[in-house]
Amino acid sequence: MFRIDRVELRRVRLPLVHRFRTSSHAKRELEHILVTLIDSDGAAGWGEIASPSGPFYCAETVESCWAVARDHLAPMLLRTPWEHPSELPVVRGNWFARAGFDMAAWDLWSRSRGVPLATALGGERAKVEAGVSLGIEPTIDDLVEQVGLRVAEGYRRVKLKIAPGWDVEPVEAVKARYPELGLQVDANGAYPSEEMSIFEQLDERRLLMIEQPYTPRDLLAHAALQKRITTPICLDESIEEIGDLATALHLEAARIVNIKVSRMGGLTRAVRAHDLAVRHGIPVWCGGMHEFGVGRAANVALSALPGFTLPSDVSGSDKYWARDVTTEPVVCRDGWVGVPQRPGLGFDIDPDFVAAHTTRAENFS
Repeated sequence: MFRIDRVELRRVRLPLVHRFRTSSHAKRELEHILVTLIDSDGAAGWGEIASPSGPFYCAETVESCWAVARDHLAPMLLRTPWEHPSELPVVRGNWFARAGFDMAAWDLWSRSRGVPLATALGGERAKVEAGVSLGIEPTIDDLVEQVGLRVAEGYRRVKLKIAPGWDVEPVEAVKARYPELGLQVDANGAYPSEEMSIFEQLDERRLLMIEQPYTPRDLLAHAALQKRITTPICLDESIEEIGDLATALHLEAARIVNIKVSRMGGLTRAVRAHDLAVRHGIPVWCGGMHEFGVGRAANVALSALPGFTLPSDVSGSDKYWARDVTTEPVVCRDGWVGVPQRPGLGFDIDPDFVAAHTTRAENFS
């Protein structure tokens, strides 16, 4: 039985090594919330709330997550004993905020049993294949240059962000330069549901998948498009609840699912989504939110599960950060990331570095 005696929340801000732009916004730095749960024996588990700063990818923001974590999740957890992370008290929605607490509980639980997080979740792999996600660049030449850098690093799968006016042409340029590269695109829901011609053109480019072309709730539009193209549609923002996934599968709105720990409210629910997809024969991969080392380690552990048959967004820390919050970064070699074999997340936190980049902190006991 776990009893949490202390909860520590830290807002940590780090600059990105390269500006990242999507169809909705651009960012040069990120602020995430690190969650530390300390039990009655003094053992600690770490989690990360990797929410966006503004309400573009989803409705949650750093400010909203901070409020929910401070006013609800931390006080509730201090009062509630639990034996397994799946038993944590919850609030409705607020997936990103919940994910940080769920992740910290899994870290604490697996550390207490002396097993790696991947093993605790049901993972079977010693290493996972990593893909890399690239944002919208000022010019197509700049994009091709960025792709070249990642290919040189050993990545065999690259995801390109697209938006109206930045879609077919950049894909053609990258395909022409790197014809054997595994390439997929992600629209982040930027296109109106009546737009199909762009995706019919992209369908001819032999892409691995087209991710989230339409808005999250428009599953009928995704289903209609999937009937018209052979390239698999992948859903991301559409899948928050397990019921969302069940509905999408029933409608045949996608042939691939991106499972994000943050978007689904934590590792507990991400594993359930994985299991449901496997039962339906749907391949999955783990998406990322530019996590620091804490959240990135959790993504690597999740990606070790058997249903994650496609390269996940678990690229090395150096893709985003000059220095990470962990004492050792997540490292990608020749397109593969090793699954940590130490108990818990498998990484130690650098307390001095975290303290130096903390913008706000609150403790609860």
